[in-house]
This record gives sequence, structure tokens and C-alpha cells, in this order.
Amino acid sequence: MSERMDEIRIEDLEVYAHHGVYPEEREKGQTFLVRAVLYTDTREAGLTDRLELSTDYGKVCHFITAWMQEHTCQLIEAVADGVARQILLEFPRIREVELEIRKPQAPIGLPFGCVSVKIRRGWHKAYLSFGSNLGGREAYIKGALEELKANPDIRLGKVSDLIETKPYGGVEQSDFLNGALELDTLLSPRELLEELHRIEGLAGRERTLRWGPRTLDLDILFYDKLVYEDEALILPHVDLQNRYFVLKPMVQIAPHFRHPLLGKTMEELLDGLKVML
Repeated sequence: MSERMDEIRIEDLEVYAHHGVYPEEREKGQTFLVRAVLYTDTREAGLTDRLELSTDYGKVCHFITAWMQEHTCQLIEAVADGVARQILLEFPRIREVELEIRKPQAPIGLPFGCVSVKIRRGWHKAYLSFGSNLGGREAYIKGALEELKANPDIRLGKVSDLIETKPYGGVEQSDFLNGALELDTLLSPRELLEELHRIEGLAGRERTLRWGPRTLDLDILFYDKLVYEDEALILPHVDLQNRYFVLKPMVQIAPHFRHPLLGKTMEELLDGLKVML
């Protein structure tokens, strides 16, 4: 997520709603207590004293109450996730939210103070590369951008110009159209990867030959400054520092973004690659 931000705090908002595993909880309802920390930048509002430059915490309270009363969930984990996501979608100045849903009347059958679920959710900055070298290359890329725009959990930012490059990896094939883009997303890295695979599938992408021809190729280059690896995803993207077709468009949209492992900006990486070439 983003750098340290200011906080707007909402403490113990009381909401009578119908959530719970047991049918009687969902039928009769009970009181929930909500604590929220809204991470935002209050500087502009503080200097100008203008409400429209801040986040109206009263509206946030009514929004939380309405969502919890209009929906019914079995788990307070689902309540917390649903409320957090909708806050982030509804209030554009909020970059992150820390949310605790407390259930003081939980049917435990033992003396207790309260049970709760506490989560933190927010917008993440990601950079993607995209390419195509089969069929209507520009149409496939345009279609991918439209699919990204249509996803409510994604806000598309800068998109580079298209460049034509020779294939990478030694497989004989047609030239590629390549580019890069930035986006903000509420999706986790794995969820974002799954969404990209879905979009590739819509374009008829077949994963048969490594570095082979493809209708559409979408790769996550960076996700915040995250360094991560599992069986399906490695971040930052492996070997991007040696790929002109990645660095050239990245320099256009984020020249000063610094590789979290190599410590160099996109501009510096491209300059170094040009020297090697």
C-alpha cells in the first residue's frame, strides 16, 4: 500500500444488523460495534478548511450502517471485507481502511467481553506489461484495456504508447506490439494474476510454448514494492531488467520508479541495457 498517511477515526459506531451463523441471529438481529481508521491525506483540507477536500466522516458512518443493515452475512469476516471494500470504492480520498467489527452479543454461552474481526484493506499500485503478436494485435490490446477498466476493483492509470519489438527468448515468430500500464487495485497479487489470466483467455491465449507466439500477454511487473514468490507468481517480474520491450514503455509512464531489489530506477535500468546492447 502507500506511504504513511493521516487518519480519521470512528470509534464504536453502533449498528443493529442481522448477521450470524445461527438462523436466530439473522432473524432477530443484534448490536454490532464498528471501529474504523480511514487513511487519507488531510493536508489540503486542513490548509483550506473546505469540507469537499476532506472525507465526511458522518457520511462514512451512515454508509457503514446502511451497508450492514442492507446485507446479511453469516461471518463477521464477510461483513468486515464487504464494508471495507465498499468504503474504498465509494470515498475516493481514502487510500486504506482499518476496520474492526465487534460482536458483544455473540452466542458463545460463556462470560466474555467481546469478539471481533479486524482487517486492513487498501488500494495498491501495480505496473503491468502487455503484448501481442498474433492476429489483430491492437484489437487484442484494446480489448484487454477495456476489460481492466470494467473491473470495479481496478482503476486504470497511465498507459504507454505501443512499441514494436522483436520476439524475446529465441523462438521464431512475428514481431510483438508491447506496452506498459499502471493501475490501482483492491485485488491481491494472486487475485490480480487470476484476473489477467481471465482476460488473456477471452483473447484466446493458449499457454503451450514458453516465449512462444500469443494473442495477448499480460504480466505483473511490480505490485507496490512487494518482493514475493510462490509457485505461480514472482514479484518483481523476473528478468525485466534485461527486456527492452518492458523498460522502454515503463520509462514513459514511470521513469523514476525504483526496482525494490536492484535499487535502480526504470530510467537507469534502460540506460544500462542500452550500454549492454
